[in-house]
Amino acid sequence: MLENKKFGMISLGCDKNRVDAERLLDIVRSRGYAITDDIAEANILIVNTCAFLEASRKEAIETVLDCDSYRGGNLEKIVVSGCLPEKYIGEIFPSLTEGDVFLGCNDADRLLEAIERSYTDGRVNFVGQGKESEGGRLLTTPAHYAYLKIADGCNNHCTYCLIPKIRGRYRSYSLEKLIGEASALGDLAELILVAQDITRYGTDLYGQKSLVRLIRALSALDNVGSIRLLYCYPDVIDDALISEMRDNPKVIKYIDIPLQHSEDRVLKLMNRKGSREEYLSLIGKLRAEIPDIAVRSTFIAGFPTETEEESEGLISFLREAKLTNCGFFAYSREPDTAAYKLSGQIPERVKKRRVKALYAAQEQISADFLRGFVGKTIEVLCDGIDYERNCFVGRAYFNAPDIDGKVYFNAHEACQGEYYKVLVTGADSYDLFARTEDFTL
Repeated sequence: MLENKKFGMISLGCDKNRVDAERLLDIVRSRGYAITDDIAEANILIVNTCAFLEASRKEAIETVLDCDSYRGGNLEKIVVSGCLPEKYIGEIFPSLTEGDVFLGCNDADRLLEAIERSYTDGRVNFVGQGKESEGGRLLTTPAHYAYLKIADGCNNHCTYCLIPKIRGRYRSYSLEKLIGEASALGDLAELILVAQDITRYGTDLYGQKSLVRLIRALSALDNVGSIRLLYCYPDVIDDALISEMRDNPKVIKYIDIPLQHSEDRVLKLMNRKGSREEYLSLIGKLRAEIPDIAVRSTFIAGFPTETEEESEGLISFLREAKLTNCGFFAYSREPDTAAYKLSGQIPERVKKRRVKALYAAQEQISADFLRGFVGKTIEVLCDGIDYERNCFVGRAYFNAPDIDGKVYFNAHEACQGEYYKVLVTGADSYDLFARTEDFTL
């Protein structure tokens, strides 16, 4: 029934969602069906959704509606997969009639069966009827880097977060599965480890933290050039992990620690472990052990009852911590979370003002950091060509894909996935500008 059908994919949300989308695409590929990146050509479109925030849910629904406009052409079926149907299937199945097939986060193995059923039975709901694919992945990143999702779900129960209600309890994937998956991803300059919290890897499966064990096993793979760590919770970063980052040449000297706030009272309301003093101590320890380490974080502005003094306290924390990269988000009041019921909700205009103030403070910190590289030679991984700027684009060790800045550089030639020594000639508050030392106009 699906022979001669072309499949398309739109994946929304985080890099963990991207991995799920790549599994779905591999199921399509493994059956020999055609895949297109041109939406107008697709007979079957898969929209892999995010539902973490109200804005995410709105984007997901609007994307499905936009896709429906292709019905007059080749489009026959829209598959809505991932977090939105997983959490809200009771609401969207009756109302989002533009969707033909609905799959949850762990229903990948039922994808093709569900689509075939929709051709005979009409709209179908397969949420909760399958299991996560054990197969491979069709990478949607450039070939030289990939994400490896090492666990799913979360046990932290931060009061603002829906993830445990969507993804369930924390579940580590076995070492054997992850090593096999990483081995099959091809030659990678960079493998990026992701989960809601990678630092708790193995606690459920092996009865103890096993991230260092996993890093060592991945480092032994010939096809993995380097390893980057995202989403490390501050209360679980221990001496063993710090030592591994310091001593293992394959581990990039970069760590993402989602702190979310700095002020103790707000952290307690968020159900976050740790305090301002402990966070500053951890950052100091990381820098003492690994002097050039890049530390990235994310913060929420306008959490319920956050005072002006606490907002200013977060700004002063940024100036003291001098983090390499940061992301800031206005608190989103999400039904079915503990924080939804809190009194003292902050007006939207105040939240936006506080986010703007945080970005302004970090902009100066980042600008000072980047200016320190002007006139120096650094190593850059080439990600490709920026045709608008008419130059190559790459990343230094302190740049993770998509979430951090870039290095724009001129060279007589450069190949995607290769490393180059470049002389930094300029900087702004986000990006560096450079050239290879042999480059002349």
